[in-house]
Amino acid sequence: MTDVSTRCGFCAIIGAPNAGKSTLVNQLAGSKVSIVSHKVQTTRARLRGIFMEGVSQVIVVDTPGIFAPKRKLDEAMVENAWSGSTEADVTVLLADARLGRNDEVMRIVEGLRKNGTGALLALNKVDLLRREVLLEISQRFNDTFAFTHTFMISALKGSGVDDLRKKIAALMPPGPWLYPEDQAADVQMRFLASEVTREKIYLRLHEELPYASTVETETWEEQANGSVKIGQVIFVERDSQKAIVLGKGGQMIRLLGQLAREELEKSFERRVHLFLFVKVRENWSEDPERLRMMGLGK
Repeated sequence: MTDVSTRCGFCAIIGAPNAGKSTLVNQLAGSKVSIVSHKVQTTRARLRGIFMEGVSQVIVVDTPGIFAPKRKLDEAMVENAWSGSTEADVTVLLADARLGRNDEVMRIVEGLRKNGTGALLALNKVDLLRREVLLEISQRFNDTFAFTHTFMISALKGSGVDDLRKKIAALMPPGPWLYPEDQAADVQMRFLASEVTREKIYLRLHEELPYASTVETETWEEQANGSVKIGQVIFVERDSQKAIVLGKGGQMIRLLGQLAREELEKSFERRVHLFLFVKVRENWSEDPERLRMMGLGK
């Protein structure tokens, strides 16, 4: 039997906010690696999902959406996204097919051209458009930039993702696998726990608490019975935001805790005791040290 050498490398998924990057990473990795919500700019730090395809192990980097930054947090997120792309073996530009070549996507295309970065194009949400319209959109994109391959996918439904997965795997450089074959994510448990709670805040509070919150897992205590006791702090920037998170009589924070705990128990496959606290920390999104703690910036 011929020995087939292994392949291993990094693939960066870049795109505008809400293009579906986190959904695609979760689809590729076959598990929940990155938080997904209806809000833009959900992914703040680069998260890694891992998938196996044939002899290839692919570490997929879900980057923050690339947009015009307005504050230090935004600048750190955009810088993080571009560094994820330039350091990767393969870059995939994920674009919402319905939006076509809008200003946000064209800024990213210009960035690829400026950095001399080759890329695959994945047009997402294609199930919502007619075939002839998709072909025209694809042609316009490829007239703008020399994409090496173009894929029509629905990250949410999974259609077209297998072809994209196979192509990414085939482009990985020869080398040994960096992770065990059955590992789906390179995410610290504490960070993953924080992300799950942050997702519940986004999903439940909608427009009331736009981007003024972050979650930190401050304590993690293994219990003798196999369960884990987790203490988290939700940081907001104003007292009025703290009141929103707490809710009337503490109802909202109890609900957030329940939703996060249920998902964490599924993810960790054991009992979780989750304790949530809310603290006001003005201008946390402008604090370079706090951004570094979140995996953003230098």
